[in-house]
Amino acid sequence: MFKGEPAKDEKIYDRGTEVTHKDVTDVNSTLDDDDAQLARRLGHRSEFAREFKSFSTISFAFAIMGLVSSIATTFSTPFLYGGGPASTVWAWFMGSCFNMTLGTAIAELVSAYPSSGGLYSASGMLVPQKYRAPVAWCTGWLNLTGQIAGIAGTEYGLSQMIYAWAYVISDGNFIATRPMTVGLYFALLVIHGCINTLDSKTLAKMTGSYVVVNIGITFVIIIVLLATTPLHEMHGPSYTFGKLINNTGWTGQGGDALAFLFGLLSVQFVMTDYDATAHISEEVHRASIAAPVAIMVAVAGTGIVGWLLNIVLVITSGDVVNGDVDQMPAGLAMAEIMRMRMGKVGFLVVWPFVCLVAFFVVTTATQANARSFYAFSRDRGLPDRRFFSKIFKPTGTTANAVWLVIVLCMLLGCLGFISQTAINAIFALAALGMDISYLIPIVCRQIFQNHPEVLFEPGPFTLGKGLFGRIINSVAIFWTLFECTILSIPTVLPISAVNFNYSWVVMMGVLFIAVFYYLIHARNYYEGPRSTMTPDMLHKLGVVTLEEEKTLEHHPELEYTDLPGHEETEDPPIIPFTHNHDGHHGHESHPGSN
Repeated sequence: MFKGEPAKDEKIYDRGTEVTHKDVTDVNSTLDDDDAQLARRLGHRSEFAREFKSFSTISFAFAIMGLVSSIATTFSTPFLYGGGPASTVWAWFMGSCFNMTLGTAIAELVSAYPSSGGLYSASGMLVPQKYRAPVAWCTGWLNLTGQIAGIAGTEYGLSQMIYAWAYVISDGNFIATRPMTVGLYFALLVIHGCINTLDSKTLAKMTGSYVVVNIGITFVIIIVLLATTPLHEMHGPSYTFGKLINNTGWTGQGGDALAFLFGLLSVQFVMTDYDATAHISEEVHRASIAAPVAIMVAVAGTGIVGWLLNIVLVITSGDVVNGDVDQMPAGLAMAEIMRMRMGKVGFLVVWPFVCLVAFFVVTTATQANARSFYAFSRDRGLPDRRFFSKIFKPTGTTANAVWLVIVLCMLLGCLGFISQTAINAIFALAALGMDISYLIPIVCRQIFQNHPEVLFEPGPFTLGKGLFGRIINSVAIFWTLFECTILSIPTVLPISAVNFNYSWVVMMGVLFIAVFYYLIHARNYYEGPRSTMTPDMLHKLGVVTLEEEKTLEHHPELEYTDLPGHEETEDPPIIPFTHNHDGHHGHESHPGSN
């Protein structure tokens, strides 16, 4: 039996879109191809309808990055507060190139482990047994923290963008206060919570239009800005690509270099949450192929189009870099450039579409984050008695987990009462939390891929185990360490309580609490990613559990066919599970070997 090939006695068929909510404990029900592969690799039976096809999956991956809206909220950081035009253009270019290696490494792991747990589940599959629980625990909490920050940052940015529109339509007479922005932020979160309690089929149909709006409005802005800017007012190459303006307070050559590198905050915030597509992979048709392809297309497309948009914004920016931030719509430099070039009417027509893209981002990110909490709760990673792993039967979605995400985002969004710098820390926290959580499984794969308890088996999308794959993974590792270091440095001097970079403090605080809780309590019951399938279902698939493998080691005279339920099994995959006293099966993990 090779990879997803069915067992001799297994009836597996592809029902296309006719996939309904499934009882994971139903031994006699048939499995489609995707569910059979998920069961053999991770010991899970999907509880979701696979309503996402290739296009809607790619659209989801594009939507999660929210190109134009995310640039709208972060463009000011490199342009006004960082290194100016040169930082805006070249930091994006540099980040896009290196992020492509990270996205490729992640796509390979998603292809191998297409489950709602994403790289959290993969991390538990890529280390020997004694490391599985602590590695998966830390990866899970880092990833969840980063995702929450990503949603909070985007939703807060959407609040600012809506008030930017109000500022322009009132001719500058309406200026939103911080409490007003936070209040709108809370209201938008509630709306997104309601949307994400809808069924997967409805969400998939909605997602299909996201990529069209996202890419379409980006090119509209590019074309209109170039068409409405007089030629003599356009900045030339020396300004666009070479003008470095250090407004950070960091001095000297090292200060200029830091100011330039602070421009990475924009590209790293936009091009993150790569594994979001993995979190909906149990709702994706042919997930082991569609999910990694969607990641690659979205990362490459976002990098190229985003670089073009940044260049055009700088070329048409006039003297905005020296302007008064308080006189800009919601303090957003991109909004000021659009208002200046398009005029009031043009801005009022185009800007709502930018807001709509941000709305799409939060919708998809909330869905992905809720699936992450669902998977973590399913594995007993949350102290909730699996409350957040329950499926809301009327819609077949993770409603409990959705509202957990909304409440946590509300708590994090309270930083908006402090300052804009505190909000920028949320943007940095999103990149820090998620990128470090990506780093762990990539490193583990390089170290333990040939370990007898791991034996990494790639999916259809693979870099191979040769030099090319090692180069890509090594570059991704070093790049992640570098950019996370940059994002942890205070962006403004002198440091005060108002402008301090809180991102690494929040991340380390979450990690400290998670590790402390694990050591004093969770290690007594948490075993890493766990199976949701009964022994009968595993036997039916020809899967050998860890306990059965140990039985064969202690009794060399026995063969696989001597094991109960494996009388007709030939050369079975070994996916080690342990049997727990509560009737569930702790996933001790490694992919099936041929």
